[in-house]
Amino acid sequence: MSTTATDFDLAAVRADFPVLSQTVQDRPLVYLDSAATSQKPQVVLDAEIDFLTRANSAVHRGAHTLAGEATLLFEDARESVAGFVGARPEQLVWTSGATAALNLVAYSIGNATLGRGAPESARFALAPGDEIVTTEAEHHADLIPWQELAARTGATLRHIPIRDDGTLDLDAAARVITDRTRVVAFTHVSNVLGIVNPVAELVALAREMGALTVLDACQSVPHLPFDFTALGVDLAAFSGHKMLGPYGIGGLLGRPEVLDALPPFLTGGSMVTTVTLDEAGFLPAPQKFEAGTQPVSQAIGLAAATRYLSALGMDAVAAHERRLAERMLSGLRGIDGVRVIGDASGVDRVGIASFEVAGVHAHDVGQFLDDRGVAVRVGHHCAKPLHARFGLTASVRASASVFTTNDDVDVFLDAVSGVRPFFGVSS
Repeated sequence: MSTTATDFDLAAVRADFPVLSQTVQDRPLVYLDSAATSQKPQVVLDAEIDFLTRANSAVHRGAHTLAGEATLLFEDARESVAGFVGARPEQLVWTSGATAALNLVAYSIGNATLGRGAPESARFALAPGDEIVTTEAEHHADLIPWQELAARTGATLRHIPIRDDGTLDLDAAARVITDRTRVVAFTHVSNVLGIVNPVAELVALAREMGALTVLDACQSVPHLPFDFTALGVDLAAFSGHKMLGPYGIGGLLGRPEVLDALPPFLTGGSMVTTVTLDEAGFLPAPQKFEAGTQPVSQAIGLAAATRYLSALGMDAVAAHERRLAERMLSGLRGIDGVRVIGDASGVDRVGIASFEVAGVHAHDVGQFLDDRGVAVRVGHHCAKPLHARFGLTASVRASASVFTTNDDVDVFLDAVSGVRPFFGVSS
């Protein structure tokens, strides 16, 4: 595949994804649901199969040849993935996905509140009067864990509002984040709006108040150049299956001093130093957060996905998907009865567009599009409060990836334009 700073060989990329060769309803598949789960290139599938057929064994255990090779491959994968996101290997904790990573942080803070962990863990303890701040745009995975933490500790949960155009209200953020704020958790890119949030501004507000920053990077790591260190957040979560990788793998990134101070959440084998019948000592991060059997083949597959994306060039990926986003949004704006959710202009975006079709339920729109070979997401996309903010219970979401073409977008737009006439809905 030949690449430049802004482009790559799209035909060659599409040939790398076996699933794209199939038809749906006797039509070529147009897959526009990558924000939910991305398709996998052959190199990712091959990487997992190669490990499972050649070196399958438990890692960090045993002295036999397969165990040693599995451990080496597993830790090599950590190095590859960490490098892809601008971190060092010891800053990457393997999890089953972003939901597990965000829950890990929330429950670790809860454990610190109970007095667990090393003396430095006390800095994370919460008490009544302390505040946790999120935004109206959060995925449930970056909202409910904080609801639960607030309920367990007596802390108060507050939210930064979203403007009518879908952008974050930074003026309100400056009022919501106060000297009582202990945690600021926010999404890098909304999975509904596709808008890139102003990380630097939010980090500055939180840092001024001494608050911990937690970033949901699920929709940014696959689509934008991502440098954890440069972003300045304390912790960040991402998910493998949204970035061309396997299911059941994701990661938590953390600044070393934060990971070292947080107490463990899950406990058991592989994360301990000494154990007696009454107490245990824990390994340093990241291993102290990695109890039990590890997702070895998945980590190896995810490393293959990051190498694939790196070969394309993330600047090229971002430019490609930005063009697709503009094409989707421009086309949707021109269709009678269609309202784009978060239709801000002049903002940085990834290839996500969510919308409603007046007079037609989102699920009916989705079925209509599926009959024409177009796969989109329908529902609240695990962001019910955001939909309520815009007076909706559900929307239709189209989301692009590295393999999406202009023709895919045009087929999608043509199908959307036929929805209201098909259902007999007039303006």
